[in-house]
Amino acid sequence: MTQTVELPLWLFVLIMLFAAVTALSHFLLPSVRWFFRRRLERAVAKLNTRLTRPIEPFKLARRYDMIQRLIYDPQVTQAIVDQAKADNTPENVAFEKARRYAREIVPSFSAFAYFGFGIRAAQWLATALYDVRTGDDNDTRLKGVSSDATIVFVMNHRSNMDYVLVTYLAANASALSYAVGEWARVWPLSRLIKSMGAYFISRKSRGALYRKVLARYVQMATQGGVTQAIFPEGGLTVDGKLKPLKMGLLSYVVEGFDPKRRDIVFVPVSINYDRVLEDRVLIAANQRGDRRFGAKMSVIMTFILKKLWEKMRGRYTRFGGAAVNFGEPLSLRDFEAGNDIEALAAELKSRIENVMPVMFVPVLSHVFLEADQPLKDEALNTAVFNSLPRYRGALPEVSRETLAKQVAAARTQMLERDMIADSPAGWVSVDAQRALLQFYANSLKPVTETERGSA
Repeated sequence: MTQTVELPLWLFVLIMLFAAVTALSHFLLPSVRWFFRRRLERAVAKLNTRLTRPIEPFKLARRYDMIQRLIYDPQVTQAIVDQAKADNTPENVAFEKARRYAREIVPSFSAFAYFGFGIRAAQWLATALYDVRTGDDNDTRLKGVSSDATIVFVMNHRSNMDYVLVTYLAANASALSYAVGEWARVWPLSRLIKSMGAYFISRKSRGALYRKVLARYVQMATQGGVTQAIFPEGGLTVDGKLKPLKMGLLSYVVEGFDPKRRDIVFVPVSINYDRVLEDRVLIAANQRGDRRFGAKMSVIMTFILKKLWEKMRGRYTRFGGAAVNFGEPLSLRDFEAGNDIEALAAELKSRIENVMPVMFVPVLSHVFLEADQPLKDEALNTAVFNSLPRYRGALPEVSRETLAKQVAAARTQMLERDMIADSPAGWVSVDAQRALLQFYANSLKPVTETERGSA
C-alpha cells in the first residue's frame, strides 16, 4: 500500500480533473445552487407583494423537474404506449420522442430576466415606437377577477409588437406565459424567450403524441395558476381582419378544467395600431396566398439605422397610436354553454370585437376607400366624425376640435406613406395603395343593421 506508483503527467492531470469535477458536482455546486435559490425565493417573495397576481410556484419550478413531471404524466404515458403501437416501435423510442417534445415546449422562466430586463425593454420599445393608449377599464377588470382563478388573456394578433405591448401593460398584474410559434426558435432569441416564460408550439401537425404533451403542459400550467396569453387566431392577420378563433389551445384549457378546483377566467384583449410594422410584408403574403413572411434582415437593419439617424438629427417621430383594451372577463365556471368550445370561441371573438380600439388611420382608410370625390379638410373631418358611431369597438371620446387634430396627425402619417395624396381639389386615396388602405380599414368591423336595431 505504500509503494510508489508512477503515472504519466497527462494521466495524473486527467485524474485530478475528474476528481475536481466530482467534488464540484457532489459538494460545491449543490451548495451554490441552494444559496442562489434562496436568494431568488426571497426576491420573488418581495416582488409578489407589488403584483396584483403573485407568481405561482408552478412557474418557478426547475425546468428539469417540470420536464420529468410532464413525461411521466399518466395521460402522456398512455399516449407513449399508443404511439409505440401505432409505429410498431419499442416504447423507449416513443418515450424519447415525448421527452424531446417536452424539452421543446417547457420554458425556463427567470424572474430576473422577465422583471429585470423584459419589462423595461418592453416599456422602452413600446413608448419609443408608439403613443400607447390603454382602456379606462383595464385595471378595474383585472382587479375584479378572483385571486384564486387562473387568468388567460385571449388576444387578436396584428403584429409581433403585440407581445411587447401586452407584456408592458400587464407588468403590474403578473408575469405572462406566452405561446409562441416556430419563428422564435432562432438562437439566441429562443433562449431569451424561454427565460421570459414563453413556451414554443408547432403550428404544423406533429401527431397525437406531440398534441398530448402540449395539451398536458398547458393544462398543468393552467391548473397551477400561471397567467397565460394566447393568440387563438393561429398567427398574424394577413388582411387586417379578425379571424375566427381556432380551437387548439382553447380546447386544451377547457378539457383540463375542473370546476371544483381553480376557476379559469378568459380576459379578451383587443389591440389596434395606426401603423403595423409588418403591414406590407403581411399584405404581400396575403396576395401570394401563403404565410411566408419575406422580411429580410437587411431591410430590418436598414429600417433600424434610419430611425437611429432620425433620432440623432432630432427628427424622430413615432408611428402614431397603439391601443390595448381589455374586454369583459368570462368565467369558465359560469359560462352557460359549459364546455362547448365553438360557443366559447364565438363569445370570446365577439367580446374582442366589442372593445376593439377605434384608431384614426383605420377610420380614415374607411373614409377614403368609400369617398367618390376628393375631400377638403372640413369635409374630411365631418366624414370621420359622422363615421365613428358605425364601428363596433371602443370609440374615442373626443370633441370636434380634438378630432380635427387627431385626423390631421393621421392624415400626415398616411401622406408620408403615400397612402393618400394632396390634389388641388382635396385629399384623395392613391390607387396603388388600396391594398394597404384596405388592410387598415379591415381592422374595424362596422355595426350590422341587426346590432344597430337592438341597441
